[in-house]
Amino acid sequence: MSKALQSLLDLLDLERIERDIFRGRSRFAVVPRVFGGQVAAQALIAAGRTVPADRFAHSLHAYFLVAGDPGAPIVYEVDRIRDGRSFTTRRVVAVQHGRPIFHLSASFQAYEEGLDHQAPMPEVPDPETLPTFEQMMPRHAEAYASPDMLERMLAARAAVDLRYVNTPPWGSVGEPREPRSQVWFRTAGKLDGPLDDPLMHVCLATYVSDMTLLDSVLLAHGRGGWAVGDVVGASLDHAMWFHRPFRADEWLLYDQESPSASGGRGLGQARIYTQDGRLAISVIQEGVVRVPRES
Repeated sequence: MSKALQSLLDLLDLERIERDIFRGRSRFAVVPRVFGGQVAAQALIAAGRTVPADRFAHSLHAYFLVAGDPGAPIVYEVDRIRDGRSFTTRRVVAVQHGRPIFHLSASFQAYEEGLDHQAPMPEVPDPETLPTFEQMMPRHAEAYASPDMLERMLAARAAVDLRYVNTPPWGSVGEPREPRSQVWFRTAGKLDGPLDDPLMHVCLATYVSDMTLLDSVLLAHGRGGWAVGDVVGASLDHAMWFHRPFRADEWLLYDQESPSASGGRGLGQARIYTQDGRLAISVIQEGVVRVPRES
């Protein structure tokens, strides 16, 4: 296990203050605010730790209310909305400096058999044949908005082995393309010990899901994004459905597309597949995507 992954796992291992109150720290991000994937993953951890062990997260719906302060702790307050025969529902509010910054609702279900079908996995290159994020990033250094952007992006994603199937937005600035982006990802090392449980794998996938989902919005307009500085963006809301078991330390294909952008907002939707072709997760996110006046 890499030091970066261990650091991320420590970040997600929240401190329990009271029965339904947890406290978390923040970590380095590319932009000077708390990374949205971090607060979503921590909120889901908080919710999951109030749920019986035989119930697994099957969906979450979240709103990002205010940019988080990376220099201050985040308190997660869990509300036990419902404990039913098959489903358990939790609501979580993340609080900083006395005000809510994030809201999440999550549902958990006891395992049961049912109808089974899925959309097929698209044909893509094997992840081992693709360059790593560390190998790819220096190729586009001349496009970055600041001299330290390369170092910041590498540090922010060091806990994840992330491999783009096609050129990322900041590698094709000024060249509008089909609004579709595909990325293979897995954690930078295998999970073991007490944190190697289904909840942690779901939370790690939640963490990564906020990294690249709006790339497809940028591709449609030939924009490079926050790395280049030709758009200003932030996550607004985020929804995930967990269909089938998976491990975040094994390869997952993140197949992303954007059906629409308007009014200063862009919509991304995606499917996440295991390497053997099982549809594991569906994701939808809307985010602010504004063009700076000077560009």
